[in-house]
This record gives sequence, C-alpha cells and structure tokens, in this order.
Amino acid sequence: MKLQGLLKNIDYKVLQGNEDINISNIQYDSRKVTDASLFVCIKGFKVDGHNYAKSAVSKGAKAILVEDDIDGIDKDVAILKVEDTRKAIAYIAERYYNHPSNKFRLIGVTGTNGKTSITYLTKSIIEEFNKKTGIIGTIENRIGDKVLKASRTTPESLDLQELFYNMVQENVNAVVMEVSSHSLALHRVDACKFDVGIYTNLTLDHLDFHKTMENYRDAKLKLFKMCDIGVINIDDKYGLYMIENGTCKRYLTYGIENDKADLNATELSIDLSGVTFNVVYEGNSYNITLNTPGKFSVYNALASMGACLALGVPMDVVINGLKKNKGIRGRFQSFTSSKGYTVIVDYAHAPDGLLNVLQSMKEFAKARIITVFGCGGDRDTSKRPVMGEIAGNNSDYCVITSDNPRTEDPISIIDEVELGIKKTDCEYVKVADRLNGIHTALSMAKEGDLILIAGKGHEDYQILHDKVIHFDDAEIVLNYFMTEE
Repeated sequence: MKLQGLLKNIDYKVLQGNEDINISNIQYDSRKVTDASLFVCIKGFKVDGHNYAKSAVSKGAKAILVEDDIDGIDKDVAILKVEDTRKAIAYIAERYYNHPSNKFRLIGVTGTNGKTSITYLTKSIIEEFNKKTGIIGTIENRIGDKVLKASRTTPESLDLQELFYNMVQENVNAVVMEVSSHSLALHRVDACKFDVGIYTNLTLDHLDFHKTMENYRDAKLKLFKMCDIGVINIDDKYGLYMIENGTCKRYLTYGIENDKADLNATELSIDLSGVTFNVVYEGNSYNITLNTPGKFSVYNALASMGACLALGVPMDVVINGLKKNKGIRGRFQSFTSSKGYTVIVDYAHAPDGLLNVLQSMKEFAKARIITVFGCGGDRDTSKRPVMGEIAGNNSDYCVITSDNPRTEDPISIIDEVELGIKKTDCEYVKVADRLNGIHTALSMAKEGDLILIAGKGHEDYQILHDKVIHFDDAEIVLNYFMTEE
C-alpha cells in the first residue's frame, strides 16, 4: 500500500525522502519491523519510540513517522513528521485495515465499574439473536467462541484495528468492547465507528494518570462524541453531563432511582443466587431474571438492554439472553464451603466497586461479612484510605493484604489502607502475604459467613517488584476447601 494513501487527511511534513513509496506493514514496536515497514515512533510511559528509529531502519523500515525531529537516519528512508503520532497511527491503521469497524455493529462501554460484566451480558443477548459476536476487554478477547489473550483493557490502535479486521474476516456481526479512559485519552479508539456508547458511572480511580476527576470525566466524554447512540446511567451524577456535552444523535437513559429513565428498574429482589426485577420501558413492564446478585448487576443489565434495544433486538430476545448469562469468572463469583460459609471472588479494586459489592452482600448476609482486600502498587494512592474506610464500614472483620504491589513496598501500601479502616469500628488484621491473608479469612469462617476476596478477580498472577508469579484467588479458595473435607 502506498504510504501517501495511508496518510490521506492527516497533516504531515516530509523531513526527508519521499512519501510516494509502498509500505508492507505498520509497526510501533521496533522488534516487529520487517522489510518495507512504516515505523511509528510513539512516546510511551517508560520508553520513547524515537530512540528505536535507527534499530527499525536496520531491520528494514523504509519510512519513519515522528513527532520529534530525529537525525542519523539513512537518506533513503522517508521521515515524516506529525503533531501527535498516537493520534496519527489510529487513522493510518484504520485505513490500512480497510475501515473494519464500518462492517459490523460496534458497541463501546466506558465507566469506572461494570464494563466487563456489561460486555458479556450484551454478548449473551446478541448471540441469543443468532448473531456472531466479538468481545474486547479486560479478561480476554473473543471472536465468536475463539478466545484470544488480552494484554490490556483496550488494545493499542494498531492492534485494535488488526483485531477488528480479523473479526470481519470471520463474519462477526457485532463487537462489544470495553473502552478505558486511558484508551480514550491516548487516542487508541480515535478512528473507530461506534454505533452505541454505554456510560456506566464515574468514581475515584486512575488519578495517577488523569490527575483530576475533571480530566477523567472528559476522557470518558470523548466516547459520546464518537457514537450515534448514547446509553446513559442517569442515576450517576455525571450521566446528565455526558448527555449535555456529547454529540450523539440519540440518547437512551437507564436507572433505578430516577423513574424518568427510559429503562427504569423496580421491585428488586436479591439473594445469593441472583436477582429478579421489573423494568419499565415504553409504557410496558417486563420481569427480568439474572444469575448474578446485587444492585450493581441490575445496572449492568439495564445498560446491556439499552444497547441491544437501541440496535433493534426484540425485548423477548433481550430477556432470554440476560437469563442465559451464567456470570463471569472473577465478577461476584461465589463458592460455598462444605462447612456452610460462602466465598465471593470479585475484581473490585476501586472505592465504588468495593462499596457496591459489600452493599450487595449485606442485602442477603445471614452472619458475618469478612473482607480480604488490598490496593495495587504504582497506582492512584488517594483511594487507599478511602477503600480502607469503605471496607471497615461495611464488614464485620477485614484482612488487609497485598494486591499487586509492583515496585512498592507492600507494607507501606497496607499502612496507607489502614489509615482509613482506623476511622471505623471494624476489627482487622494486616497480612502482607496474600496467600496467608486469604487463609487467615478462610480459617476463621463459620457457617453462614460471607467472605469477600476483592481486587484481583479473574487475574491468575501477582506482580511483585519485577516478578510475575502465578496467583489465582479462586484456585486458592477451592484448594483450601479440599483440606476441609
């Protein structure tokens, strides 16, 4: 493909060479460069692609896209300069893969909590409608029944467009994807054609990256300037902001507290096995059954319903699709011991997520709630005492332990969490080793108790300094149960 064609409608300056050349592929990782590649220099958080331009040329790159001037490159190699290479590569990749998101229905889900659950609920509904579905998100990527490994919530734009292309080749009808605030701020989804955007909520998280809640909010808002239909949680305090500042052709709102919502849930009945509720839509009331308990599950279901109804899926198909969803690994996943207590493994790793899960558990708890949790290292530190206070206020006993400490001292993280739990009357213990922390909680459990193990959910690893070790909360629970029999 001609480089000049890939750069159509992108402002650029030729620093050397000629843009009228053929390009075999596009790369932002110099290790993957082959003959006749276009190498795009992207500034990352730890490395700068400009420093790898010479390496890319040595491996066969015939063109380099930069945002900073570079020197020492062979004169036969074209160097082109743009204002922002992250933004440019999104449009270049979309053109290289022949506009793939125009060829299926694309649903994007953004918000602090609920993204993963909503993608899977939506997938269940669309597949009930006999349409082949792709999924992109935190746990995995899927093309129909084929599972692909996911390295981040939303892939880099080049990888994303390639994934879209592969989905087109496999005749996918609809794609449901998690759209992280990072991906919106870093232009990963800039060239995507979204049919529907879903907004879940916005609570304290990721301020290590966004710095302020206003920046975080406005990163989420970008999705609603890119999609045709916005499906908005009107109960959330930022829901109206998304509507008033977005540019969607149409909005469909959902809520529990706001009875003016287009989709309004009423008469919730929650127990450990799941939740039933009625939803009012266009003057009619429908009974809904979910296999995952909790008020937050109702919000997730409403979001999925809104997206699918907006795309023309009949209500009876929507209801059946929701009922057939069996839940998601690491999302309010429950295990019951032979001794009569229940363990819930959940990904809740931000204040609002932890609060939602604990409040849901309190709705059907018959005895104590014991919470095992920690906070990730090298991430937003402001939420640590907040999460400590939330856990203390909503638990009978807490075990503060490690999450993914990364390069931080685990004890220091736990001490920051402890500042919040000290504001409550909750008894607690500090156990830095997560395995021992989980065992501590399990060993004290009695019949009827509920134990929440929060923070890692589906993850099967733990990051300790520069090591990644195998660690699976659910696996540890099941192994412990075997010792009780």
